[in-house]
Amino acid sequence: MNKIFSRIARCTAVAALVVAFASCQQNKFHVTGNITEAEDSVLYFENMSLDGPVIIDSVKLSADGKFDFSGEKPEAPEFYRLRIRNHIINVSIDSTETVEFKAAYPTMPVKYEVTGSDNCSKIKELSLMQINMLNQVLALNKNYSLSVAQTNDSIEKMIVAYKENVRLNYIYKEPYKAYAYFALFQALGNRLIFNPHENVEDMRVFGAVATSWDTYYPEAERGKNLHNIAIEGMKTQRILQAKEQGPSIDMSKVVVSEIIDVPLVDNHGNRRSLTELKGKVVLLDFHAFSADGSTQRIMKLREVYNKYHAQGLEIYQVSVDPDEHFWKTQTAALPWICVHDPDNLQSEYLARYNVQSIPTFFLISRANSLFKRDAQIKDLDAEIKSLLAK
Repeated sequence: MNKIFSRIARCTAVAALVVAFASCQQNKFHVTGNITEAEDSVLYFENMSLDGPVIIDSVKLSADGKFDFSGEKPEAPEFYRLRIRNHIINVSIDSTETVEFKAAYPTMPVKYEVTGSDNCSKIKELSLMQINMLNQVLALNKNYSLSVAQTNDSIEKMIVAYKENVRLNYIYKEPYKAYAYFALFQALGNRLIFNPHENVEDMRVFGAVATSWDTYYPEAERGKNLHNIAIEGMKTQRILQAKEQGPSIDMSKVVVSEIIDVPLVDNHGNRRSLTELKGKVVLLDFHAFSADGSTQRIMKLREVYNKYHAQGLEIYQVSVDPDEHFWKTQTAALPWICVHDPDNLQSEYLARYNVQSIPTFFLISRANSLFKRDAQIKDLDAEIKSLLAK
């Protein structure tokens, strides 16, 4: 009998180890593949931390160039790179995926195949586009038939076109994705392609990604860093604008908001903005009055408004209706702020707030900081009460 119990105990222990191993593997990501033509070279797998590259693992490659690195599943998208000497392949990881790379040395930065990650595929596209632009810039600088002014003008036009493409087709398309974050920090030599301290639109691009990361990954250090960069960019832009308007501007009164503003005209013809509502709890609502179910939803918003407005709640409703006259008639009797976006469903604010469907709403704290979006809210009353109490 003791032998039977002993055997059962051993089997149970083995089963527990198998389950534990499987569970451990489920919480890991894997970066595998082959980099040929690099026998005896050391391939490094590095984490691209906010403080710089950190070596996670390395392997001396054999003739077939096979490698297999792994790590713990990150809580938010994280960035790594494969490196042989100064030749690199950028990698992003946001879960427990297995990403496979195939390349040959030394052309690995520009001629590699990647499977298993849409983010890594998009990062490859962005990297190749960046390299191509750099090569064009180098060619322009070597074209001695052009004057310095002509060369600089051509380069600036090239950069503007590049930014427009990346902004619309990569960053605003899915600002919460790793590849959108990656695009923000691309450079042309020592020059950042997107610089929130020098360009208002670049500041807005950083703000769009920061807002999405605040929403999807509220505890992520990268998100907090983005948030700080966006705020500093806003501060710089406000100060520059104030200086341009002359010394009569009191620099201490320059307002910096922690959200992406939505300055639009309301149904009374007044230009309104989210930043003017600092000190109030704001329900930012993207809405279409022509959509099915609009009347019922407006009735629910009335209940919320009537219950909490006297305590400090304001509703800032953004209409994306194509018929402006219809919007005005529908909102004439509403007590809260109703603005209209003339770009309708092509609104830049829908992209910046990563609005995937209409209606969508967000809660904003008294400090004018984005708090949560509707998908994260289970009890709206409880969330509003908690913000009003702060």
